[in-house]
Amino acid sequence: MATTPTSPGRAVDDQLLSVLDDWQVAIVANDADRIGSYMADEWIMVSENGMTTAEQFLAFVRSGDLTHSAMQRVGEPRIRYHGDLALLTTRATNTAHYQGIRYDADEWTTDAFRRVDGRWRCLLTQITAVRK
Repeated sequence: MATTPTSPGRAVDDQLLSVLDDWQVAIVANDADRIGSYMADEWIMVSENGMTTAEQFLAFVRSGDLTHSAMQRVGEPRIRYHGDLALLTTRATNTAHYQGIRYDADEWTTDAFRRVDGRWRCLLTQITAVRK
């Protein structure tokens, strides 16, 4: 795993990756409350479709319009720390269903996490589709 000299250490890297993995499990469970517990209130996702707020994303999940049946990170992640801010970049695959239509994705994601009171919460997710 790529870390910097400012890395707090492997234990913190593992903790952050565990948070990401648990968040992905919550997304596949389509549990809006659990998904939201990993997001800061100001979380946004930036993709080719523009910006989506936490409120919008969670509303799609609650309505059943957006579900996921698979999601996992693949490959080696890259983590950079800046005080209590961590930038985690990894490749992820997922299968989403939006309004009944299946979408299979292979994406690079960068998540900005902030540690508050010992807990990592995501501030921003940037998604870039893998070019095939």
